[in-house]
Amino acid sequence: MASAELQGKYQKLAQEYSKLRAQNQVLKKGVVDEQANSAALKEQLKMKDQSLRKLQQEMDSLTFRNLQLAKRVELLQDELALSEPRGKKNKKSGESSSQLSQEQKSVFDEDLQKKIEENERLHIQFFEADEQHKHVEAELRSRLATLETEAAQHQAVVDGLTQKYMETIEKLQNDKAKLEVKSQTLEKEAKECRLRTEECQLQLKNLHEDLSGRLEESLSVINEKVPFNDTRCSQYNALNVPLHNRRHQLKMRDIARQALAFVQDLVTALLNFHTYTEQRIQIFPVDSAIDTISPLNQKFSQYLHENASYVRPLEEGMLHLFESITEDTVTVLETTVKLKTFSEHLTSYICFLRKILPYQLKSLEEECESSLCTSALRARNLELSQDMRRMTAVFEKLQTYVALLSLPSTQPDGLVRTNYSSVLTNVGAALHGFHDVMKDISKHYSQKATIEHELPTATQKLITTNDCILSSVVALTNGAGKMASFFSNNVDCFIASLSYGPQAASRFTSPPAAACMLQYKKRAAAYMKALRKPLPESVPYEEALADRRVLLSSTESREGLAQQVQQSLEKISKLEQEKEHWMLEAQLAKIKLEKENQRIVDKLKSTSSGQLAGLAQESTVVVTTAVQDEAMAKASLEPVQSTGLVPDAESREDLIKNHYMARVVELTSQLQLADSKSVHFYAECRALSKRLVLAEKSKETLTEEIKVASQNITRLQDELTTTKRSYEDQLSMMSDHLCSMNETLSKQREEIDTLKMSSKGNSKKNKSR
Repeated sequence: MASAELQGKYQKLAQEYSKLRAQNQVLKKGVVDEQANSAALKEQLKMKDQSLRKLQQEMDSLTFRNLQLAKRVELLQDELALSEPRGKKNKKSGESSSQLSQEQKSVFDEDLQKKIEENERLHIQFFEADEQHKHVEAELRSRLATLETEAAQHQAVVDGLTQKYMETIEKLQNDKAKLEVKSQTLEKEAKECRLRTEECQLQLKNLHEDLSGRLEESLSVINEKVPFNDTRCSQYNALNVPLHNRRHQLKMRDIARQALAFVQDLVTALLNFHTYTEQRIQIFPVDSAIDTISPLNQKFSQYLHENASYVRPLEEGMLHLFESITEDTVTVLETTVKLKTFSEHLTSYICFLRKILPYQLKSLEEECESSLCTSALRARNLELSQDMRRMTAVFEKLQTYVALLSLPSTQPDGLVRTNYSSVLTNVGAALHGFHDVMKDISKHYSQKATIEHELPTATQKLITTNDCILSSVVALTNGAGKMASFFSNNVDCFIASLSYGPQAASRFTSPPAAACMLQYKKRAAAYMKALRKPLPESVPYEEALADRRVLLSSTESREGLAQQVQQSLEKISKLEQEKEHWMLEAQLAKIKLEKENQRIVDKLKSTSSGQLAGLAQESTVVVTTAVQDEAMAKASLEPVQSTGLVPDAESREDLIKNHYMARVVELTSQLQLADSKSVHFYAECRALSKRLVLAEKSKETLTEEIKVASQNITRLQDELTTTKRSYEDQLSMMSDHLCSMNETLSKQREEIDTLKMSSKGNSKKNKSR
């Protein structure tokens, strides 16, 4: 088979080569004929030059003859002037001689007149011949130049074709060699394939025997164990739980999320558009702050003020639809019950558009009837009225298809499965139509705004309102374009997931069957989860017996242990109270010690040295009593150092001071450690928040790059198709160009023949002249 295909391909290439060779020979003959024609024209040009030279010589001879005749006439006139006075003197004597002279004069005059007429006629003929010769010469020269250029072009084409044919010959020879090598390899592969087919046939026989045995066994098991096959009936098959496609569910949820974002943008743009339109009615053509507006515009403004109650539910319905699509559900038309609510909200918005459309048209007509409206502004208003009608019609069309898509979740007989793809394609077409209508509205409203801004009565309030309306219209246009492209990109995904029912069914399954299926799916998921739940670790039997003995022995002494715990808790509370009491006593003792020390110092300064010993004894007694109280409160806080019976008060104060300073240092170090930990945790939290923001930005950039990549893929596919078409068009143009070249060659031959005939006729005329 491969060798036959190679031979057929080679024969086709040989036939194409023979055709190209025949065309090359024809082109060569045409070029040779053109060269011969150009040589003949050059010879004709030489002959014309020779005839022109002869005519110039004749002209020179005629001019010389004319000069001679002119001199002779002058001489005759001089003689006549001399003979006239002589004739007066001898009138009587020479009457006979005067008669003779008059006769000679008349003869000479006639001869001169004939010569002059002949000379004039010759001049005219010579001038006409010269002009005709120049015209023919210029025409022939131009034709010769064009023919030479065409011959050069034909020669270049012939050279290019010959080079192309040589390249094709070399390419064909290389292809022939490659094909021969390929044919040899294919023959080897064919031999190997034959051997493999024999082995495969043996394996097939073995497998057939094995599978036939298994089939008989499985049929016997099915007949014995399976009492009922529910896949034969579409109604029973709809109750079976389908395979869970998590990837498909995630994709559908992502698509619903994107659709929710587009609907939110569209709702925002519609709210802005209706609100700013209401503001514009209040200020143009009559400002409500200066004068009262018409009752029509008042009613229109009242209706526009209610736009939020019709537009906001669209976003809410889409949000409920998005929330109903989860990873655990099966997203098909029978289960998307929330699509019905979205369709109802869209129907209410269509009713709102139908209600405000007549008022909007009448308002535009009222603007056209005002004295400020120019002809250009009136034309823009008419275009906007047409656009508003189209916008309402597009929304009605879209609502019709959305209502059809919501039928399977409520009325299973309302939509046939075969019409599902056509409904989806019509939804995409409606969205594209909405985008086109919004582009026209944006274009016409921008022109209207520019015309109104140029009016002398245009206020800054009107200009800002027009800019706001124009920005909302642009947002609507962008949102409609994004939604249309999004739906057209994902329509294949929608068509692929028609329904979970059997393929042989002629209609969708009923919504109650879909609800039962979802309940069965939840039960199956719970059952699988219960099966996968790990069992708790069990205790060995011997260890359990030992624990039981311990438990029984501990229950007997449970009351005693409870009493001990209660007593220990009471002791702990008492000790805590005593601790607080002695801490207060220690603080009071410290304060008393400081006061006594100050009093002793003051007395030592005021009294004499004789009383120093008594005061010292008193101070020591007071100090010893205070120290004893403090030692009873907390011995660890105030250690005592004494030399004999009298303690050293200064060393005691230093120890207390050092203890509290160490405690303060320890607390400050703990505080600093806590502060450093809090700063560290704050820095970590800040870094994590920054990383989160960067991750979200990178996610957005990646999604944009994915969108750009998908757009580039579609653009490259379109460019590939266009390049293919352009190549096909170039081939057809080349064939047409070759046909036109042949036609031009035939026309040039005819022109050359006509030139030859005309040159022969001109030469005959010149000879006759």
